Amino acid sequence: MRISPMLIGVAIISTAVAVIITIGAGGYKNINSVLNASQTSDPDKESNPKVVGSHTPGYPIATTSGNILDPLQTTEDGDPVDAVVDPMKYLREFNYGKVSRSQDGKTLREFTIIASDNLVKEISPGVFYNIWTFNGTVPGPTIRATEGDIVRINFINNGSMPHSLHLHGIHPANMDGVFEMISPGGEFTYEFTAEPFGVFPYHCHMTPLEEHIAHGLYGVFIVDPKAPRPPADEMVMVMNGYDTDFDAENNFYTVNGVPYYYMHHPVQIQKDRLVRIYLVNMLEFDPLNNFHLHANMFDYYPSGTRLQPDELTDIVTTNQGERGILEFKYKYPGKFMFHAHKTEFAEKGWMGTFLVTEGNESQKSNPANSGIFYDSLNNTIAGKSPVNSGGQL
Repeated sequence: MRISPMLIGVAIISTAVAVIITIGAGGYKNINSVLNASQTSDPDKESNPKVVGSHTPGYPIATTSGNILDPLQTTEDGDPVDAVVDPMKYLREFNYGKVSRSQDGKTLREFTIIASDNLVKEISPGVFYNIWTFNGTVPGPTIRATEGDIVRINFINNGSMPHSLHLHGIHPANMDGVFEMISPGGEFTYEFTAEPFGVFPYHCHMTPLEEHIAHGLYGVFIVDPKAPRPPADEMVMVMNGYDTDFDAENNFYTVNGVPYYYMHHPVQIQKDRLVRIYLVNMLEFDPLNNFHLHANMFDYYPSGTRLQPDELTDIVTTNQGERGILEFKYKYPGKFMFHAHKTEFAEKGWMGTFLVTEGNESQKSNPANSGIFYDSLNNTIAGKSPVNSGGQL
């Protein structure tokens, strides 16, 4: 495991060591064996440093070595290496669980969620951070059900401290994940009826709560209405941040875990096709966050709990835990930005780009293809991202 020099001297936060390299095996389940997770080796490094100024005019970010500033190190095929999550895969990945029928004939969806606090992952070029995860990523997996389904979550604590799973929504008190902490090596089964329909966050609820959320223990829970919403290109966007020097102020801001990722890897959508974004704000330390869409307007459904939008707008502002559904279509093809309208957040990583096409380009054969790479310095699109050698802040 590679550890950046930036982690040297990291302080103890509360009762937990901020960076934990190994974990005792006794009584712990292996997340790889449960989830069949795989790991990739480090890519070859380039030896000739080259300074690159910024992503796009007006948005300077960092000094880097390599041919271009990619938001994270990649393999030759453009896949993330040691990143907190694959943002392009996460964007459109929904987990519907193992489906069966309950004794009373209802749909039963069973999930496994494993908490850990021992991983060190790359959040920006050359910047490694001790992340606390659900199923090995930040954010954790997006779990999805239909209103009225029985949801069963097998929760396993592979961490070194107590953790729990608290889901927003309606459920019995003993399924709320607040007072019943799950000790290291422990397990608990949450079971409840999915209600009401909408989009909800889930997160660890152990104290100190801000520590558990700031390190990454959160995800998204979507409950669909019984009568489905209209077909759309659906995606999840979680707004978050990282406090890498432990001063209760964020050093990086992101949507879906990796700063600037969607600037270099545009989200591909089709002109005139309905897009539906499940937007959740899990940013710690800052009181507000927001989402601004360029050259367009969206219908906004707060919490996603109604089928009629509250407003037509191009910006929405939320507090931590607030969420909603955005629906829109692009009238014109081209490259359009989306980002936080708080300048500090945007310039520290929370910005991205939609690449709107006519729908007949060959690259649209796989809309979630993370291999496409946008060179924002030369305003061109390449077949894959280059391998770089990391960055210096």
